[in-house]
Amino acid sequence: MTMKRTAITLADGRELIYFDERDDAVRDQPDRRRLPSPPPASQLRYDPLTDEWVALAVHRQTRTFLPPADQCPLCPSTEDRFSEIPAPEYAVAVFENRFPALSERVVAEPAAITPFTPARPGQGRCEVVCFTDDHDASFAALPPSRVRTVLDALADRTTVLSGLPGVEQVFCFENRGVEIGVTLHHPHGQIYAYPFVTPRTRSLLGAARRHAERTGGNLYADVLAAERASGERVVATNQHWTAYVPAAARWPFEVHVAPHRVVPDIPALTDPERDAFGPLYLDLLRRFDRLFDSPMPYIAAWHQAPVRVDRELGFLHLQLFSVRRAADKLKYLAGSESAMGVFINDIAPERAAELLRTA
Repeated sequence: MTMKRTAITLADGRELIYFDERDDAVRDQPDRRRLPSPPPASQLRYDPLTDEWVALAVHRQTRTFLPPADQCPLCPSTEDRFSEIPAPEYAVAVFENRFPALSERVVAEPAAITPFTPARPGQGRCEVVCFTDDHDASFAALPPSRVRTVLDALADRTTVLSGLPGVEQVFCFENRGVEIGVTLHHPHGQIYAYPFVTPRTRSLLGAARRHAERTGGNLYADVLAAERASGERVVATNQHWTAYVPAAARWPFEVHVAPHRVVPDIPALTDPERDAFGPLYLDLLRRFDRLFDSPMPYIAAWHQAPVRVDRELGFLHLQLFSVRRAADKLKYLAGSESAMGVFINDIAPERAAELLRTA
């Protein structure tokens, strides 16, 4: 498959990249808006009690929130209305977030908050990934060829962002549904380039390291092999990928989509692996929507190995999960989950897998 990559600069200096599925696409439309300068980088504060960094991005309080369709900033521009995308149509477009939690625009080094709480600039990058120019579409409605374009765009951005100074981890994800907290309805995802390895990844790597020291094996590969051998929680599979419900799933409906080969990140996927991902993933998303005969709110999170450390311990996989546990009920993160980090699941993983297989 041929993909054409074209980068332009928006009116306020942010970068936008078109990923087109045809060679003759012309992307010379200028951004005709008058925009203020992007905000400076946020502030990171260290929590010594949890050994975690917290981002303070106060400028995000005024970000665009659920605008009507005729004011969507992710739709193509028209003669009457200019958006974040200057072109009148597009396939996939990626641009720097106008309201970023992390950015390269570092103004000054903040002082420590207390002797125990150092602070640092929120240096990194946040990008928005538009999957289609159709405002009323969804990822599940895309053809497999577009999924391949999206995957190639994520591979491109992971490679580029991994090369930025100070970036330690690249996280690609999609939030869908107001129940999840989306602020724009247009089908889109995001990419965060963090200046640290995230707490979730540190936990996964710690478990993987202990397993490797005991057995010499890759923990995720061994878990995947056990799930494939059991088959009880497998929802779908093909030559290169398996989708299964984890035996200790935290969410009512949670599925991991994993390649059969150990790879650290999206750029490491081969062409056959990238081609095989789309049909299986689209089938899975459509099963999610059929569970309750309505669009399923979900988070789709790509777990990639860190940029510089412990790459041999990582295993690329996509975690897809929903907060919906019934047609009229949501899973809230209440006391045990929010305060103690102990999840209580209302649906047995084996039952969730059965429901998804028959959806």
